[in-house]
Amino acid sequence: MLKSILLTGAIVLTSFSANSAELIGSVDTAKNLLGPNDKVIVERYDDPDIKNVSCYVSRAVTGGLANSIGISEDRSRFSIACRATGKIYYNVSDIKKDKILFRSKTSFFFKSLNMIRMYDKETNVVSYLTISTKLIDGSPYNSLSAVSLNLYK
Repeated sequence: MLKSILLTGAIVLTSFSANSAELIGSVDTAKNLLGPNDKVIVERYDDPDIKNVSCYVSRAVTGGLANSIGISEDRSRFSIACRATGKIYYNVSDIKKDKILFRSKTSFFFKSLNMIRMYDKETNVVSYLTISTKLIDGSPYNSLSAVSLNLYK
């Protein structure tokens, strides 16, 4: 039993290590006597299927002693803004209807921030939704941004 729990944990942690976020910067929001300060970080995620579309996500990161030993849980507070950063190149057949683009671990066990791309074929717009998921109890907090592909045909 213990072996299967450890194996499951290793698989979950491995799936998060493939995250391709680029840290843009951070701002401290609360000072902690022990361990790092609480902060808000800003990361850039580039859409792997649509060249020159980038999403910028700001999210809360919990500091303190729990962060130092790797067991803290980040709050489900985040925001997203997606933009064309150049001429957009894409193949419509590569854009799946709903696709989880990125996952970022936000706690030691089973909580993550997910970015899901949704394609509106009728208007040729891609929307990017960020949500927080947790094994037992997810969060209703979410944030949405959209990029029109019509401008770049």
